[in-house]
Amino acid sequence: MHPVAHTIVVGIISYLVLIVVIRLSGKRTLSKWNAFDFVVTISLGSTLSTALVSTQVSLAQSLTAFAIIVLLQFAITFSSVRSPRVKNLVKSQPTLLLHAGAYRHAAMRQERVVEAEVMAAIRENGIADIENVHAVVLETDGTFSVIPEAGSSDSALDGVAGMPSSKS
Repeated sequence: MHPVAHTIVVGIISYLVLIVVIRLSGKRTLSKWNAFDFVVTISLGSTLSTALVSTQVSLAQSLTAFAIIVLLQFAITFSSVRSPRVKNLVKSQPTLLLHAGAYRHAAMRQERVVEAEVMAAIRENGIADIENVHAVVLETDGTFSVIPEAGSSDSALDGVAGMPSSKS
């Protein structure tokens, strides 16, 4: 088959199969990304790219590669829900960047976040004074969560790195 015809045929079939495989794999595949999700997405893109431009790789090999990547993603996410050890390997922990109006500079340095980014997240939440913010958390997907008020137990902050233990 001519290389251009190969690209057209394999491209159309691979694209359609990739859509079906992603839909079958569930919402997790399309969720906000963490490092693991990024790797899966890059792997799928690289496989699609190879399928499109390489006449050395058959359509069956490309489709098998798609299935393997998605099955591995499913197996790892399935395992991470059931095993804290796997979860800790795959996902990072959210990190406290600001607490009770005070920056946590060591955590910010470790996460490579500057004050301007924290302030932008606070402004996006319609808050004018940093002192009125209970907490800002860098989530596992790289987004910022801004908690304007302390709760009675702060239970939503359980498991956040750097969160002071609650007073008993």
